[in-house]
Amino acid sequence: MMRTFRAFLRKEFLHILRDQRTLLVLFGMPVMQIILFGYAINTEVKEAKVAVLDLSHDVRSTSLIDALFASHYFVDAGHLRAPRDIEEIFKAGEAKMVVEVGPDFARRFAEGRAQVALIADASDPNVANIVAGYAGQMITRWTAAHSTAGIPEAITVEHRMHYNPEMKSVFLFVPGVITIVLMLVSAMLTSISIAREKEYGSMEVMLVSPLRPGMIVLGKAVPYLLLSLVNAAFVFAVGRFLFHVPMNGSYPLLAAEALLFILTALSLGLLFSSAARTQQTALMLSLFVLMMPTILLSGFIFPTSSMPWPLRILSNIMPAKHFIIILRGVMLKGVGIDVLWPQTLVLTGMCVLLLVVSIRKFKVRLQ
Repeated sequence: MMRTFRAFLRKEFLHILRDQRTLLVLFGMPVMQIILFGYAINTEVKEAKVAVLDLSHDVRSTSLIDALFASHYFVDAGHLRAPRDIEEIFKAGEAKMVVEVGPDFARRFAEGRAQVALIADASDPNVANIVAGYAGQMITRWTAAHSTAGIPEAITVEHRMHYNPEMKSVFLFVPGVITIVLMLVSAMLTSISIAREKEYGSMEVMLVSPLRPGMIVLGKAVPYLLLSLVNAAFVFAVGRFLFHVPMNGSYPLLAAEALLFILTALSLGLLFSSAARTQQTALMLSLFVLMMPTILLSGFIFPTSSMPWPLRILSNIMPAKHFIIILRGVMLKGVGIDVLWPQTLVLTGMCVLLLVVSIRKFKVRLQ
């Protein structure tokens, strides 16, 4: 009996070791989770781009600015000439915060009434709050070190939050939720749908019908395209009317960008379907490639600037990252295609590349 049981155990071990999908679940997914959660989940903000508007240009203001950039938390995003430049640099996404030093800083500092304004881009309230907090602490330490009277309150620090003055976290999450919904519905469900036809053997039945393979794929994709648009509109409406998320940009631009992102996600789902023979494989591919990376590496919750450089590079090839930037730009900042053209161009390139590769692989699988 024991010999039979040992033989049975040996057979099960061999079966598991020969099954690549099982090994991927056992070893690949835990390793990926540890790496992503260990490096991506980081509430610290490093190398945040900060611009300076120095209205004084004296020795004290220069010393304060140098002290701010002496740390690894901030990267110099340039010096502005006038207050009107603040809005432009925020809309272009070239800075997370602007440090505005008031006029006649040295004299007022000696009198204990100097002024510094920390103006942050609060379209991502978590990053804005952290960056402004870092700057406030550094200014306090600099003041204590340079004040002749030892008065740490010699500088009045004013905080201004652009695009989200009340620091509502829902302004951050609504664009992210729209992105997640579009990605999962478009890519995951599309890949599972086509894999289901292969698994059940009905794909061969459709191939002998008068429909061409391209029409079959189109027929599978169009319902999810429409459902994704409906889901996006529903989530947007909930955020707009229930949580009062602003919509400062163009509705046609928002719809066009959403359509482009959905087409990119559909192309990705079609690519998964060409590699998957069963629904289980398609689901594993979708979860492994899309679910966690989309949430962790897209800037939805955690800033990508604080991640190690390999993850930053990986985040740049995530369609969701570029679409979230577009959504926040259109909804919160009210910018147009003149500012968002780099992200639009990247999504267009991804869409064309994924579509060409997925259709070619799909046709090969059908032969």
